[in-house]
Amino acid sequence: MNHIAYISLGSNIGKREGYLEKAINILRSHGKIEVTKQSSIYETDPVGYTEQGKFLNMVIEVRTNLRPEKLLQQCLQVEIDLGREREFKWGPRIIDLDILLYNHENIEAENLLIPHPRMQERAFVLIPLIEIAPYVEHPILSTPFVEFLDEIPDKEGVRLWKQINGEDAFVHSES
Repeated sequence: MNHIAYISLGSNIGKREGYLEKAINILRSHGKIEVTKQSSIYETDPVGYTEQGKFLNMVIEVRTNLRPEKLLQQCLQVEIDLGREREFKWGPRIIDLDILLYNHENIEAENLLIPHPRMQERAFVLIPLIEIAPYVEHPILSTPFVEFLDEIPDKEGVRLWKQINGEDAFVHSES
């Protein structure tokens, strides 16, 4: 697997953790994608449209032989497979997968921008990303993402929900 990508996952409908797990398992089952790291799960306040339930968010690192456009197609297929319906921007969703970074590349295509736009402004993306990749830098700005996190005022809207690694695992389950 020649390429490293970071993908954010989010869900705020139904059994949120279950949708995150199902999405990761679908990606794992793809012959050209290897999930190599996954962050803890964070419960986060909605951004943009705030009249909706809280999200569970996390970030995974994958190694892949897929080019960025094919990886995006696979992420969109996972969303379709799990029943996502796109009703309006920033609205509630069963599952959302976004490619944050692909190697250290800057990609501007019709349906894909990498690094993901505004990721450096969103604590719900940066906190789990930094957890699994503390030294990764913004490929355009050449600034470590940890420095962007220091500038974000709304970090309290991102709360640890389930620690993936570590002895003091906080386990929360939805009924």
